[in-house]
Amino acid sequence: MIGRTDEIKRLKTLYESNKAEFVAVYGRRRVGKTFLVDETFKDKFTFRHAGLSPLELEEKDSATPLRNQLRHFYDSMLLHGMKKSRCPDNWLDAFLMLEMFLQQQDQNVRQVVFFDELPWMDTQKSGFLTAFEGFWNNWGCHRSNLLLIVCGSATTWIKNRLIENHGGLYGRLTCEIKLAPFSLRECASFVQTADIKMSDYDIAQGYMIFGGIPFYWNYLQRGLSLAQNVDRLFFSPNAPLRIEYDRLFASVFKNSVRIKKIVECLGTKNIGYTRQQLSELIETSSGGTLSDDLEALLASDFIVKYCPFGRGKREERYKLTDPFCLFYLKFIQDKTAPDPHFWQLSLATPSIVAWRGFAFENICFNHVEQIKKALGISGVITVWSMWYKKAEENERGAQLDLIIVRKDNVVNVCEIKFCGGEFTVSKDYHGRLLERQEIVAQELTRRQVIQNTLITTSGLTYNEHSGFFDNVITLEQLFA
Repeated sequence: MIGRTDEIKRLKTLYESNKAEFVAVYGRRRVGKTFLVDETFKDKFTFRHAGLSPLELEEKDSATPLRNQLRHFYDSMLLHGMKKSRCPDNWLDAFLMLEMFLQQQDQNVRQVVFFDELPWMDTQKSGFLTAFEGFWNNWGCHRSNLLLIVCGSATTWIKNRLIENHGGLYGRLTCEIKLAPFSLRECASFVQTADIKMSDYDIAQGYMIFGGIPFYWNYLQRGLSLAQNVDRLFFSPNAPLRIEYDRLFASVFKNSVRIKKIVECLGTKNIGYTRQQLSELIETSSGGTLSDDLEALLASDFIVKYCPFGRGKREERYKLTDPFCLFYLKFIQDKTAPDPHFWQLSLATPSIVAWRGFAFENICFNHVEQIKKALGISGVITVWSMWYKKAEENERGAQLDLIIVRKDNVVNVCEIKFCGGEFTVSKDYHGRLLERQEIVAQELTRRQVIQNTLITTSGLTYNEHSGFFDNVITLEQLFA
């Protein structure tokens, strides 16, 4: 298994515990939650069940979603060795059946019970959560040899119904594990293990498209270049990832149309929007429903929330950072009959060159810890954000790709540049950097000082203007 060292260690510690354990593993869809649990426990499961996805239920017209979920649960019990009886009529019956089965299987050793995609089982008016509460509170928590693991991509369901539950499951979880996307380093390990030949430069470009989602990286075909793989996966006839965007949201969010509307709006502006701006653009109130939708997207790592440097809380912005969504909205959505070799033919076009610049910024947002390590400030409390100043009558506007405000009174003003080779500071560009530094300095207190930092692919060309940068961070350090 690539990465996940801490998560595996935690799960194994729970397995070796001498008391009942209730664990929730959650995170963005396709991030590898099921794989983590399966690989950690392999043949140790006493019972394992996965809920039916909403997309599958839509295709089944013969019964209600509840009946289909119950039938599927009953079939799982039969596959694990339960004697034939009758399909349960409700979730209370289903969990009683499970309790009896686990008691029959009990040999005074650890019993691992795994419910994959638990939120999918909680269909409308099914009474699932009440029955699940009863299963754990009345029976499971008293079984010292029971390890119950639940998993879900509907991250807000996991957070609201389990982690922050104020009812019967309040405080019942003994462990929660949020699985984050892979880092650049983990993606490099992934392709190396798959014996796919890719340079760090190409892995970074792959990250701009697939993000750190192992499910997408697993589609890469050995013997093809990155560009050939991108054409095969997105632009060829019957490309396997061309319909992934719609399925991604439909399988996780109850109102996927509304969620996609927010994502698509955020995708139109690199610095993102405030809640008020967003509500006006999508023509909805800025109240509870929008708050819930934004929290759902934040919890699933599709977006980030930040307060621009020097601004108040009212200026908090939401920014789309999920690479897969950004790539889809830029190059796939609303495009009909694409050229099956589109990506290979367009690599040097201004549109893709400009896109790489913004996409590399997102890589840096997802690797702030690596940037801090390269700066030698891993132990310093920091806040990162973007910064911008609107153009006024006598002044040009300005924008900062990334600014790291440190508790040690240093502010790292970061310039982010994705280049094929070393970055060169020209005379004109040096002038703009000095002008921007002067504007930023006006926002600082007397105790704070600026360190100008360049984050780029291959380093900085030495010339009369290169001394502007106090620190240079390269792609190699982002892979650390």
